[in-house]
Amino acid sequence: MAAKFDVVGIGNAIVDVISQTTDEFLAQNGLVKSGMALIDTAQAEALYAKMGPGLEMSGGSAGNTMAGIAVLGGKGAFIGKVANDQLGGVYRHDIRAVGVTFDTPDLTDGTPTGRCLILVTPDGHRTMNTFLGACQQLTPDDIDDDTIRDSQVTYLEGYLWDPPPAKEAFLKAARIAHEAGRKVSLSLSDAFCVHRHHESFLDLVAGHVDILFANETEICALYGTDFDGALRAVRGHCETAVLTRSEKGAVVLSGDDIVAVPAEPVEKVVDTTGAGDLFAAGFLHGYTTGRDLATCARLGAISAAEIISHYGARAQVDLKTLAAKKLG
Repeated sequence: MAAKFDVVGIGNAIVDVISQTTDEFLAQNGLVKSGMALIDTAQAEALYAKMGPGLEMSGGSAGNTMAGIAVLGGKGAFIGKVANDQLGGVYRHDIRAVGVTFDTPDLTDGTPTGRCLILVTPDGHRTMNTFLGACQQLTPDDIDDDTIRDSQVTYLEGYLWDPPPAKEAFLKAARIAHEAGRKVSLSLSDAFCVHRHHESFLDLVAGHVDILFANETEICALYGTDFDGALRAVRGHCETAVLTRSEKGAVVLSGDDIVAVPAEPVEKVVDTTGAGDLFAAGFLHGYTTGRDLATCARLGAISAAEIISHYGARAQVDLKTLAAKKLG
């Protein structure tokens, strides 16, 4: 049956606040460079007060991926929780403005919309400090059965695999998708998430995931080995594994096939925020439009390269036109 959507993403609906900083600032504030930490309200307010001027924009990993799919010309939907507040309104407007369907009801219990304080050092690396807020209130009731059934791929964001109701929502979505003959995809999101949920992530990948996205650090953390060992370990646990390695490019495993693609050249790395999100967008756009694995990965590399060439995780050029030009 034809699908209404190419991909539906389920994840944290977060407003990003991006600020340039120094390695010294990170050290002075006890922040782990290139990592992601969950913070509470008091920590968020204290860090925000110390940060320099910030660029605010709608973000969240799965939200970024859905926006990328939309600007590539695909049909995307998003399921995530924002509050009935100013930032929630901004988030809803932004993601709909790029062409993504977002109809999850607002949270009205007074919990504010989530935000991520992103500190970018001169070498382009980003250190993320996330206040989840309303994101944590996603429940199975927010999973729209028809949207899942009407999507070729359901894409799950590992960052959200924390509150028990969100886990239940993920498993409900995966069950509905598979019953409808659709695919389920997961991004491991961050080594922090892998270490925090190691055993349950192993079970999730082996039992519910068809297409796995991970970077080198994440896949090695999942299987407790080096990259070559992780390649051997992941084979057979899911249908397709898409493993990114920054400047080393990416490796895609599917059955007996192994496809390696180089990283797309970038004149200068400005901000790595959203690189993995947009790689997933490019790959899934190729996948849902019937491209071969090498082309899917190349689309991912092209999309990621555009994102890391500027601040923020939303494309600043017409990705659809750029991809067509690069692919010839």
